[in-house]
Amino acid sequence: MAYVREHNVSVRIVRIFNTYGPRIRADGVYGRVIPRFLDQAQKNEPITVFGDGLQTRSFTYVTDQIIGQLKLLLSDTSNGEVVNIGNNNEITVLDLANVIREMVGSRSEIVFQEMPKDDPVRRNPDVSKAMDLLGWKPKVDLRSGLNKTMMKF
Repeated sequence: MAYVREHNVSVRIVRIFNTYGPRIRADGVYGRVIPRFLDQAQKNEPITVFGDGLQTRSFTYVTDQIIGQLKLLLSDTSNGEVVNIGNNNEITVLDLANVIREMVGSRSEIVFQEMPKDDPVRRNPDVSKAMDLLGWKPKVDLRSGLNKTMMKF
């Protein structure tokens, strides 16, 4: 924002939240809970949930994320704006594990591991600015997005 003020350039800042979709990699732990759970469930391996699983997350399907970012980029009224592009429908991590297990038809058990340090208890974006400024809101619900992700996982 300092650069915007100093040099008068056109800038938009987007904050993204837990994007997922086809071909997302399952390796790594941080930020990859959906592909990790899908991989574990499809292999009937234990699904690892950190903490008690009651922490919430909001997941944005990749096409919703791209459309939101393009709308922000192309908006004539968004110069200098900081906008959250995400899905504001929360789900607990434990419920997500159970949904994925059920959708896959997996026999995986759910196992709990220690919660990583500084992992937030709640992650849910306020997308009202994107709705008001851009006329954007997420359209793909979690189950539909998971179905599309599983088909090309």
